[in-house]
Amino acid sequence: MTQFFNNAEEAIAGVLRDGMLLHAGGFGLCGIPENIISAIAKSGVKNLTVVSNNCGVDDFGLGILLKNGQIKKMISSYVGENKTFEKMYLDGTLELELNPQGTLAERIRAAGAGIPAFYTRTGVGTIVAEGKEIREFNGEKYIMEKALLADLAIIKGYRADKFGNVIYNKTARNFNPVMATGAKLTICEVEEIVETGELDPANIHTPAIYIHRLFKGKDYEKRIEKVTIRTREA
Repeated sequence: MTQFFNNAEEAIAGVLRDGMLLHAGGFGLCGIPENIISAIAKSGVKNLTVVSNNCGVDDFGLGILLKNGQIKKMISSYVGENKTFEKMYLDGTLELELNPQGTLAERIRAAGAGIPAFYTRTGVGTIVAEGKEIREFNGEKYIMEKALLADLAIIKGYRADKFGNVIYNKTARNFNPVMATGAKLTICEVEEIVETGELDPANIHTPAIYIHRLFKGKDYEKRIEKVTIRTREA
């Protein structure tokens, strides 16, 4: 049953520990759990291994934890927007495991489905395949990739009902649903909590069974990484 809390600090209480494996929802700065990240930054927890598509930017999102020295290792598919990330990786203070984006998503989904490993052609013949089992099926080579089961998932939803069912807003859905299923404990923050029954049952993205702790967030910045403006033609 989903437990409800007043804020991020209460929601993470008694959960964090040094060295844990963490799923962090979001894509770029879209759909990231801003309140939870801020609470983790204040907690002082360290040596985290974080699974996320990327690592935010230098002064926002997961970049805050990176700048604090709280992240030991990143498991990601893209890291190009964060200069702190680049510097720490090059000087050896941050470990990095790069995954093709689809492979990363499937490793998380597999954990939620109880699948310990799977085979994919993506990365065959590249450095992605180094140290991994290779098998041949129907004349094609495949890499065995292992599931990524996290100790904790932190995710961001749009609305939740008082039972704990969650929906996401458009592209802010991204990695959040699979991460909610692929962890031993999931903490979710949402922008609005409504009465049970107000959400269309046919359109629930993450059922309450996967949401262990939930709270209504506040003061969302919802930053945009890059704004490109095209002059409208007359």
